[in-house]
Amino acid sequence: MKFNFNISRHLYCFLFLPLFLCMLTNLLQARTLYAQDATITDFTVSNSESQLILYFTVADCFTEDMEAAIHNGIPATFTFYVDIYRKRSSWPDKKIRKYEFNHIMEFDSLKKEYRIQRDEKGDSKMTASLDDAKIFMSEINGFKVLPLEEIEPNASYRIRVKATLTRKTLPLYFHYLIPFTSLWDFETEWHELTLHLAL
Repeated sequence: MKFNFNISRHLYCFLFLPLFLCMLTNLLQARTLYAQDATITDFTVSNSESQLILYFTVADCFTEDMEAAIHNGIPATFTFYVDIYRKRSSWPDKKIRKYEFNHIMEFDSLKKEYRIQRDEKGDSKMTASLDDAKIFMSEINGFKVLPLEEIEPNASYRIRVKATLTRKTLPLYFHYLIPFTSLWDFETEWHELTLHLAL
């Protein structure tokens, strides 16, 4: 019995290709939805006796798929970006500081504990609570961004922040074992504060 190649190709085009395109569209829509959900909240600036200090939280950044992956031994890495500009009236604002740092979460299946490494603090937190682990991952609490002695009197400054989670944080072989990990990706919008500092 001979198999008609032309018939099989037509079946592929009319049956399987539309189904594949439909699935791809749904996946892309899901990815866009996740990307839109994550956002910066509680964005404030304070100061100590010597430093300008930054606080903010990334909200709605965890999904059920991400949590399942973490429990299966795949680490999650949030990357945070902080830019500081001194505002100028006749010229473009001048960037005076640029920071990039990570929070990394791993799950120890033997101890049933989460380990969160925070680069900006140079520490690691251990907790058995997933809720606490999420807080450690998503909060920037008291990050020193600029010494007060470097701030010009009566100057205005613009601070912007952003956070991302991308598939590149996974070991290479996981990209083939779990092809839809791009659904975990998120990138918040830039969030800005303008400060007028009279020192």
